[in-house]
Amino acid sequence: MKDYFDNFDVIEKNLKYMVENHGEIYEAYENFGKLVHENGGPLNEKTRWLIKIALSADCQNPYSLRTHMLKALKSGCTKEEIEHTILLVAPTCGFPKTMHAMLCLRDVLEHERETLSF
Repeated sequence: MKDYFDNFDVIEKNLKYMVENHGEIYEAYENFGKLVHENGGPLNEKTRWLIKIALSADCQNPYSLRTHMLKALKSGCTKEEIEHTILLVAPTCGFPKTMHAMLCLRDVLEHERETLSF
């Protein structure tokens, strides 16, 4: 849980439940994700997070989208790089998904300005 970014309260509570009640499964999931992310191939850190943003935008999962945006910012991605990634979603996955992700990015950036000054 040390890499976990503070998401919405409901997600934090659900993650806590998962860890407390299914810790071994969650740990295996985390280890698998970390292994694929870090050792799966030659892509650099920023590129990996941008890809995860695009995938989350396509899935329209606001929780993973928000988390991946925060991790991308932490890894050095700029607002412009994240926006470009979101724009690239439109031709393949659809404009509504792009708009949903753009709204999420604006929310993340507004929240981060208020709390951390990104």
